[in-house]
Amino acid sequence: MSRYTATISWTRNDARFTDQQYSRAHRWSFDGGVTVPASSSPSVVRLPFSDPHAVDPEEAFVASLSSCHMLWFLSIAATAGFVVDQYEDTAEGTMARNAEGKLAMTEVVLRPHVTYAGAAPTPEQDAALHHEAHEECFIAQSVKTVVRTEPTFTLRSADATGTPS
Repeated sequence: MSRYTATISWTRNDARFTDQQYSRAHRWSFDGGVTVPASSSPSVVRLPFSDPHAVDPEEAFVASLSSCHMLWFLSIAATAGFVVDQYEDTAEGTMARNAEGKLAMTEVVLRPHVTYAGAAPTPEQDAALHHEAHEECFIAQSVKTVVRTEPTFTLRSADATGTPS
């Protein structure tokens, strides 16, 4: 069993608080030493009480799913002998009412675009690599949200070691 920690810090400062007129800006500090500015989403809490330049929990949720999928995908592709030069995902989460009528992240769509060097997988092999990555992703296996993957890929002219030819 592994444990992961994050410290979430917020300070009221001079706000009255009980009138709901307080900043939702806060900090996320992780066990590796990184601190990230965070806030509620401006689509949930209006400005100036949210910080549009900070990461909100909904964005972090989507990024977490995308990052987990990518890390598994890279490992699986390498094991299968495919050389990945670049991986980029413009993932998108949808907040809507769920079956219980509660606001929830009801779907996350991952749109990874992979650039391969050397021998690229067939479209069917690429889809299988993404399917396996989804099945192995700890985060995707931990949530009720529908997580869909819509991958695309590019083949760069290179030899099997990833060296451009």
